[in-house]
Amino acid sequence: EVQLVESGGGFVQVGESLRLSCAISGFTPNSYAMSWVRRPPGKGLEWVSGINADGDTQTYADSVKGRFTIHRDNAKKTLYLQMNSLKLEDTAEYYCAKSVFNFASSRLEEYNHWGQGTQVTVSS
Repeated sequence: EVQLVESGGGFVQVGESLRLSCAISGFTPNSYAMSWVRRPPGKGLEWVSGINADGDTQTYADSVKGRFTIHRDNAKKTLYLQMNSLKLEDTAEYYCAKSVFNFASSRLEEYNHWGQGTQVTVSS
């Protein structure tokens, strides 16, 4: 059974940093791309960042480019999202998601397993 368990969310102030983690089980990590997706309060899902199966290609939404870094450690079966210079608009529930492909894209329909989410709240 595929399981994705996020952790690392919390309350921070503008400009601070957080690192999210996603523990992976139930499939071979180096076979599938992964992404982070978020849902801001009262809004729909928003793709944030993706990484291909072997970890050598990362993509980012324009809104987080230069501030967020996605990384995966397939040996540890963990996906990470380092979030720096956090802004108020980064407040959201953050989800990790497993793709059906080995390359990541922003198309949410390509993700067939999702974690339960971890809340990130940025205050001024």
